[in-house]
Amino acid sequence: MKEPVKSGKPRPPRPTIFLDIDAWIDSSLYEAGFKARQFWENLTIFFRRFRVYGWRRGAVELFSEALTLGTGGIVVLLALALPAFEQTAGDWRAQDDYAVTFLDRYGNEIGQRGIIQRDSVPVDELPEHVIQAVLATEDRRFYQHFGIDFPGLARALFENVRANSVVQGGSTITQQLAKNLFLSNERTMERKINEAFLALWLEANLSKREILQLYLDRAYLGGGTFGVAAASDFYFGKGIKDLNLAEAAMLAGLFKAPGNYAPHINLPAARGRANVVLNNLVEAGFMTEGQVLSARLHPATVVDRGERDSPDYFLDWAFEEVKKIVPRGATHSLVARTTIDLNIQRAAEESLEFHLRQYGKDYDASEGAIVVLENNGAVRAIVGGRDYAESQFNRATKALRQTGSSFKPYVYATAIEKKEYTPDTIISDAPVYWNGWAPRNYGRGYAGRVNLTTALVKSYNTVPVRLAKDHLGLEPIQQLVEAMGVESPLNGHKTMVLGTSGMTVMDQATGYSVFASGGLAGLRHGITQLTTHSGEAIYDYYRDAPPPRRVLSERTVAAMNTMLVQVPEWGTGRRAALPMARSAGKTGTTQSYRDAWYVGFTGNYTAAVWLGNDDYHATKDMTGGTLPAMVWQRLMAYMHQNIDLKPIPGIENPLPKMEAEPKVAAAKPGQAQENGLDQRPLILSSRTTALLRKMSRIFRDAPVIDPPAGQETLSAL
Repeated sequence: MKEPVKSGKPRPPRPTIFLDIDAWIDSSLYEAGFKARQFWENLTIFFRRFRVYGWRRGAVELFSEALTLGTGGIVVLLALALPAFEQTAGDWRAQDDYAVTFLDRYGNEIGQRGIIQRDSVPVDELPEHVIQAVLATEDRRFYQHFGIDFPGLARALFENVRANSVVQGGSTITQQLAKNLFLSNERTMERKINEAFLALWLEANLSKREILQLYLDRAYLGGGTFGVAAASDFYFGKGIKDLNLAEAAMLAGLFKAPGNYAPHINLPAARGRANVVLNNLVEAGFMTEGQVLSARLHPATVVDRGERDSPDYFLDWAFEEVKKIVPRGATHSLVARTTIDLNIQRAAEESLEFHLRQYGKDYDASEGAIVVLENNGAVRAIVGGRDYAESQFNRATKALRQTGSSFKPYVYATAIEKKEYTPDTIISDAPVYWNGWAPRNYGRGYAGRVNLTTALVKSYNTVPVRLAKDHLGLEPIQQLVEAMGVESPLNGHKTMVLGTSGMTVMDQATGYSVFASGGLAGLRHGITQLTTHSGEAIYDYYRDAPPPRRVLSERTVAAMNTMLVQVPEWGTGRRAALPMARSAGKTGTTQSYRDAWYVGFTGNYTAAVWLGNDDYHATKDMTGGTLPAMVWQRLMAYMHQNIDLKPIPGIENPLPKMEAEPKVAAAKPGQAQENGLDQRPLILSSRTTALLRKMSRIFRDAPVIDPPAGQETLSAL
């Protein structure tokens, strides 16, 4: 019997399906590859017509290489631009929203800061000759360039080479505004790169009118004035809209160097500079010689303001402090009573300038900064540099400089506070190794077993390193430094214990003031009261400031001060010893002699002194025990005349010891020793001594200790 035949197409065996799939894949890949080759061949044939030969091929190759290098350059430029663009974070436009009139501690007006927008005269309302005078002198192609004027740079370079000196600057108004808003006056390549990027950023984000408005409103023009409106009122006693051409030319001449051309200080120089501005107006084609002739024949005169000595570095810092403490919703037009003492401020400025003029070239040191605090926390003086008109960068509150050995007291204070060590605790001054780091003492020798007092007074390096490595760790030290009021960020590296972290002069004074105040932090203040112009008090330090906090025990303070008072008596700071009061302090010197410090205190005041160079180049063997200690000593000697001497906490007698100093090994001539080995007096003639006594009116009434006959020394002044 036959089986029935099934209807429909028979189903192929399962292996046949896989063969069909494999065949389809193979054929598809082949077909895709064929089409790709065909497309590439057609593309090649198409571009073959553009093939060049001979010199044209060389040009194409050069263009190709330039494009490659340009792409790499753009990547590098973007990497360099990132630090610059970080400066633009925050509401930088509103930094001058407040207008504050400042008074000193006795209620006398000392200056103003800030500008309210309604007091700023819009560019469109300024006289045309004022705008033309500024542009002709500062940036003739302001409306043609995009932040950087390359033709202007080339012209300035040519003129400077031809004159063999700097006679023209190549910076545009936008670059100068970028520096004023975001950067310092430090003459470094990094700053110039950041300035260029920020200038481009400003041009991309602001209109030309806005850039010019900010420049005219915020440029420093001498006499403690910022902006053309304030300068017009200060120098000429009239509004900016009422200036004639001669006055506008004199005002425009101040942008370059207000310290040199300020008319209330040097009227002939200001008039000479104004004549240069008039020449620029003619050369730029803004005016004809006939139009400027009257201004040449009748130069501007200024209002007699008398001698005005504005503490500008202090005012800049105090302005920032006002913005921190002003209550929310308060009026923006304020009167601030500050803690500054102008007598101390002038003495600090005089001491710094006196020593830099006298010895700056010998040590190759060009700049310095000082902060003075009364031991109740009141900031009495801030010196942020030698000349505010030349550089408004506040080295006392903004410059982060390595502290060297002046950081060591923080390490010793941590050891005494946390481990209950004493000044007599014995520790080894011997080679120490810490993860490949082997610090050595300044003199390359070791003293063996010493107590903490000797180690600190002699500034041995191995002892604080050993304390941190074997006994403390870095975190407790860092925590204590922050608790003592230091706001500068510490690097947290093991080398921190020898002062490799950058700190400001203000922070150093704040930290040491904890020793001087008996262990209390949070006392520092520069504003005692904020009021409206009608007299309403909106802030009072004694009412609104948080209470001080104890960060060091009385035992630790007494132990630290017992050691620190010996530094100026037989240690590295003997040039800082005062004839009328016992003092305590510590020297500091960084690697390659880039920075030198002396930070010290008495029962009345704390002062921090830094000397060095803005571009970080090394000084000539300047240590903290030399010039900084001398600056500190001269200043403090003045400040302690005719006042009640208070004892240093933990030290009963405020008067200096009269006992003989321990003998110290003599240093070779010309050597400066951080460990106190070069303490030879500077021998001066009696005539020179007499002249030095008469140089400063500040010291006119101060008593002078007469040295032994034939041995007039600087330490006696």
